[in-house]
Amino acid sequence: MTEARGFPAFAAQRRSTRGRSWWGKAWVQAMEDTSLDSDQLRRGRRYANSGQVGTITISPGRIAATVYAPEDTYESVVRVDELSDDDWQRFREQVASRAGHIAALLDGEMPHDLVEAAADAGVALLPGIGDLDPSCTCDAWELPCQHAAALCYQVAWLLDADPFVLLLLRGRTREDLLEELQASSSQPVETGVSVADVLAGAPTELPDPPQLPAKVSLDELPVAGIEPPDGIGPQVLQLLVLDAARRARSILNALLHGTPEPLPLDEWQDAVRLGTDFPELVAPLTEATGRDLAPGIQAWRYGGAPGLDVLEHTWTPDAAELNRARTELLAADDDLTISTSANRLTLGPDTQLRLDRQGRWHPYRLVDDTWIPAGPPSKDPLVVEW
Repeated sequence: MTEARGFPAFAAQRRSTRGRSWWGKAWVQAMEDTSLDSDQLRRGRRYANSGQVGTITISPGRIAATVYAPEDTYESVVRVDELSDDDWQRFREQVASRAGHIAALLDGEMPHDLVEAAADAGVALLPGIGDLDPSCTCDAWELPCQHAAALCYQVAWLLDADPFVLLLLRGRTREDLLEELQASSSQPVETGVSVADVLAGAPTELPDPPQLPAKVSLDELPVAGIEPPDGIGPQVLQLLVLDAARRARSILNALLHGTPEPLPLDEWQDAVRLGTDFPELVAPLTEATGRDLAPGIQAWRYGGAPGLDVLEHTWTPDAAELNRARTELLAADDDLTISTSANRLTLGPDTQLRLDRQGRWHPYRLVDDTWIPAGPPSKDPLVVEW
């Protein structure tokens, strides 16, 4: 069972309660969108910055802290639903299908597009409107009260420093997840046959439809005996085989569990994807394509295939969607100068938001006369991380 973790109290300081990271900002947005009383939020920000929140204890589904007010001491708690075992299984399958996600977890990083991968599997990692359930021993009726709001604002600071706090809240630590990923590589799937056995062609009892093809020997394949192209050595072949196996596993998961299949990619998109997941392949891919992969890799790291698309192409979205985003941005800062072109909003001389076909806004900066991706995308243009 995942144990609780305690985090030392924050000293009094002047610090933005909006969060600095993409994770922290999204957390604050979910809390503030739930609130019906802006005065409680304002007081909560003051409490958070004044060092009146004690040690924060986080366990699966629960955040708790003592808040020291001038008139009394209160116990504030915020509850968040834990993910079910089925949710975690679908999430693990999505993580396992992409090499970059596993590598990031091993390096102690949680990539931003992990939220999108989870959403593709029907799993919400970040809370949305109404997902946070605050309570407090004070007599305020507002949800959240100023004490619970202060606690939530400081949790955003914890997420800024360590986004794996989010996994703990949902029921797993990073170590739990890695152990389960390792164990699932040999665990049987629902049919009682392991993923490795299925990929090797072992007989299965899958429901109809779909049916997996019967085992095919190498001798029956038309490509058997073909020598690899010049420059493709054993190490590169090993990476390509690993990538093919992971792509096959994603397709298999789609067949068995109804998760989304990998998007079809053209040669250039696939080259960028491979270069993102396997840095060792960047040099041969650059030579093979005759193009610089660096901008595409940066776009892919932030936003996957849709991120690469908005780097290289424009399209015409619904005008109402652009106008809504423009209105929200101006309401937040009426000094902004915003121009619109196709799916792009240009904010001042060197900042831009690009809308992808999935409704996410990608931030861009103008550097040496070139627009470059500057952060992960967000559904909300106001919480984009630059």
